[in-house]
Amino acid sequence: MFNVEKVRLAGADVELPRMLPIQQRYAAESIDDLEGTIRAQVAEHDRAHPVSGKRIAVTVGSRGIAQLDRIVIALVGALAEHGAKPFVVPAMGSHGGGTADGQRQVLAEYGVTEETVGAPVISSMETVVITRLADGTPVHFDAEAAQADSVVVLGRVKPHTDFRGTHESGLAKMIAIGLGKHRGAATLHRHGFEKFDTLIPEAASAALGVVPFEFGVAVVENAYENIARLELVATDRMLEREAELLAEAKSLMPKLLMSDIDVLVVDEIGKDISGAGMDPNITGRAPVNADKFHATPIKRVVVLGLTEHTNGNACGLGLADLTTQGCVDQIEFGSFYTNSLTSGVPDGARIPMALANDRDAIVAALHLTRGPQERPAKVVRIRNTMSMPRVEVSEAYAREVAEHPDMAALGEPLPWQFDATGRLPKLTPH
Repeated sequence: MFNVEKVRLAGADVELPRMLPIQQRYAAESIDDLEGTIRAQVAEHDRAHPVSGKRIAVTVGSRGIAQLDRIVIALVGALAEHGAKPFVVPAMGSHGGGTADGQRQVLAEYGVTEETVGAPVISSMETVVITRLADGTPVHFDAEAAQADSVVVLGRVKPHTDFRGTHESGLAKMIAIGLGKHRGAATLHRHGFEKFDTLIPEAASAALGVVPFEFGVAVVENAYENIARLELVATDRMLEREAELLAEAKSLMPKLLMSDIDVLVVDEIGKDISGAGMDPNITGRAPVNADKFHATPIKRVVVLGLTEHTNGNACGLGLADLTTQGCVDQIEFGSFYTNSLTSGVPDGARIPMALANDRDAIVAALHLTRGPQERPAKVVRIRNTMSMPRVEVSEAYAREVAEHPDMAALGEPLPWQFDATGRLPKLTPH
């Protein structure tokens, strides 16, 4: 029998099941010597294409990348060792509130500053139109990067949260959207996400044809938020290679291994976690093109709060069914709405039902999933959609966990650990 705590809600007894900590197992291959890998690849490039004397812009975006500060420090250092004069430019479209100071602050929160990387960080929202697409669409490009001798585009290759194509989130998008700053991002988003599968590689290809790019640095992560691949990509093969790396990234990404879920509790969402706050590739919920995202069936989603690094941008909160007043209080509506207006997708900026605290929100979600036949509730709790190996599941999954080859219980079922105010401590990532 299940041990439960009964909670009164709207005249009905709602049961909070005990939760079982479990491990989900995924492929774990990763790079051991990050700095050595970068130095070796830059040295190999330099032998064929010397960088000495070149003033090189190195892009850094707003997406969470494992050990981003170490990557940027090593990359800038390696270029400088070979005589280049590197500098960092934010490449994040309209993120950071769409301001130069906001984007500089985003980088600083990732540990990327002039002091840490040993090179200038030049943040500006000014752009120049470097070319136009066949339909006349202008391709905007960071004005500072456009004045450099060459550009190194750094980005994580992974599935996008709003569309499907050969190029989703990665180097092409960093060039087309990230380096386009607010003007460029807004211009391309006006075409709509349904065009992005062709628009992104087209815009990137156009930029590659007129701007001197030194090379790309593609990062692919595994499900444990470790770097599985870090590859210097030649300019003339950038788009071709990115398409191959995207297939690899999709094979490595985490997922919920349960058969079905009544209530998914998400401790935190944020732009540093996913462009959609919580990854539709995990939840199956997307503000656009939702029919192209297939995941474990979920009846209700509860979001408890925002990450620190999202800086109040609650993009994606509208995809949840319930949230908390504490989460709503964390929102900085300037960056939240700027992001949604730029993307042209208001759905993710909606505010769901906001309950007084974590406990009330979870209870309300359980209340909404009750059917005519009483049965143990299937509840899954995750830290966020990037931290998936360690999760908690209700006792209703005990047999499924025991029989699944890639799931294992880590302890005994425990009651929810709410504090006196009805709040939960966040799950540890691993």
